[in-house]
Amino acid sequence: MDTLKYKVIKSDVQYIEYANRLEELVTKGLESQEAIDEYELLYLLIRTWDNEHRLAPELDPIELIKSLMKDHELSQNDLANIAGVGKSYISEISNYKKRMSKKVIRNIAEHFKIQQEALNRHYRLEGEGKFEERGSRTSKIFDFKTGELVSYTESTRGFEVQPDDPNYSIAK
Repeated sequence: MDTLKYKVIKSDVQYIEYANRLEELVTKGLESQEAIDEYELLYLLIRTWDNEHRLAPELDPIELIKSLMKDHELSQNDLANIAGVGKSYISEISNYKKRMSKKVIRNIAEHFKIQQEALNRHYRLEGEGKFEERGSRTSKIFDFKTGELVSYTESTRGFEVQPDDPNYSIAK
């Protein structure tokens, strides 16, 4: 009986070995069915390991990008080239003024060999989390424990608003 070429990943060393082999396959090109099959198997094994051993599942996507830039000694210009966008767009993302497009997420994830889901998490933009307009009874807030966006609407049903109440106002 033949021995298996690949097995379920059980260590960081094995994970790195498989990730390097996967990168090598992609770099050379998937020109044969054997290479495609090997790629698919490695991808499945690596993804399974990632899902079970995520180091920071709730890491803010912008902080993750900044950390990757620091670790790889990259400038915003470098990241803009990787992402396929202008430096000003990367600056706005870094300063929580814009969200990342699908294209940017895909390009950055592919370059750093990370799952797109790590960058596709919700993050608060500058100015979010406050009442959107005066008189509005709907606000965007974030759950303290999960950091996820929670929406709610205040309801006046169940109590009577008194016109002589100093907080009473008619929203038009």
